[in-house]
Amino acid sequence: MHRSSAVSNVALSARNLQKTYKASGNQPPKQALKGIDLEVPRGSIFGLLGPNGAGKSTFINILAGLVNKTQGEAAIWGFDIDQNPRQARASIGIVPQELSIDPFFTPGEIMDIQAGLYGVPRKQRRTMEILEALGLADKADAYSRTLSGGMRRRLLVAKALVHNPPVLVLDEPTNDLDLETLDILRDTLLGFKGTLILISHDRDFLDSVVTGIWSFDPDQKLREYVGGYSDWIRQRPKASEPAEHATAEKTVSQDVKQQPPKKLAFHEKREYDALGAEIERLEIEIKALEDAMAAPDFFQSNPEHAASESTRYQSLQTELELKFLRFMELDERAN
Repeated sequence: MHRSSAVSNVALSARNLQKTYKASGNQPPKQALKGIDLEVPRGSIFGLLGPNGAGKSTFINILAGLVNKTQGEAAIWGFDIDQNPRQARASIGIVPQELSIDPFFTPGEIMDIQAGLYGVPRKQRRTMEILEALGLADKADAYSRTLSGGMRRRLLVAKALVHNPPVLVLDEPTNDLDLETLDILRDTLLGFKGTLILISHDRDFLDSVVTGIWSFDPDQKLREYVGGYSDWIRQRPKASEPAEHATAEKTVSQDVKQQPPKKLAFHEKREYDALGAEIERLEIEIKALEDAMAAPDFFQSNPEHAASESTRYQSLQTELELKFLRFMELDERAN
C-alpha cells in the first residue's frame, strides 16, 4: 500500500494536476485544469472558489474517480489516487451539486445500499444516526421522490457520510435551500470532525463555516487565502493587479515575464463577442434544469424524461466549462 509518511498531516494534496479534453470536431483540445498545486492540512475547513469553468468541478471529479487526469499527482488522506484508488475513494465523501437520487428507494434503503458499496459491515452502519442528525429520521421509510428539494440535499450529505470519510467535499450545497435546511446543514458541517472542502459562492454561509479559501484567481492559478469569503474579497488581487502581490497569498508565482499576447484576429473577436451571450444562455438553461430537478415529482412523473434531462444537465455543464475556458483565453488577449 502506497502511503507516504511525509504527508501524514495532509488531508488532500495535488501536484501539477492537469486535465485536457481531447479535440472534438472543429474544436481544439481544451485544458480544463491547469497544473494546480495545493496541500490541505487535516482538520481544515476550506472554501474552494472560482468562476464557472475555472476547473472546480473537474478537480473534484478527478478526486472522486469520475474523471481521469491528464497529468500530475493527487492524494487523499495520504493515498495516491492512482496507486491506491480504492483507499483514496474510501477516504473522501462527495456531495454533488445535482440532486440525483433514485426516486424508488427510501432514504433508509439508499443509505444501506451506499454503505454496502463501501463495504461497511451492517453492525457498523449508522443509518439512523446520520438521518437523525440531518433531520430526516422521520422520512427514513418514505420514498425519496416525495422529499422536498431541501430534504434531498440533506440526503445527499447523509450518503456522503455513510462510510465515515475523513474528508468531505460539498459542491454548491446551499443551492435552493430553505432556512431550516440551511441551519441544519451548517450545524452538521460545524460538527464534522474531519476536513471540509466547500465549493460555494454563498458569502454568508462560507463566512460562518470556513477558516480559509482556495481561489482560482484571474490568471487561473490556485492560491490560498486566510479567513472566510469576506476576507478573501479584501485580499484577492484586482483585475489590474498582478496576482503575485496578493497580501495574504502563501505561494508566490515564480513565472517569468512573458511576451505580450497577440491581439485577437477578426474571427476571434467575433467569437469573443458572442461567447458572453452563449455562457449566459447556458447558465440560464442549467438553472432552469436545476429548478425542475428539485421538484418532488420530477423523477416520479416521467423517469425516462428525468434520466434524459439528467444527461442533458451533465452535457450543459461540460459545454459551459469549455466555453468559459475559451472566453478566459480570449479575454486575456483582448485586454
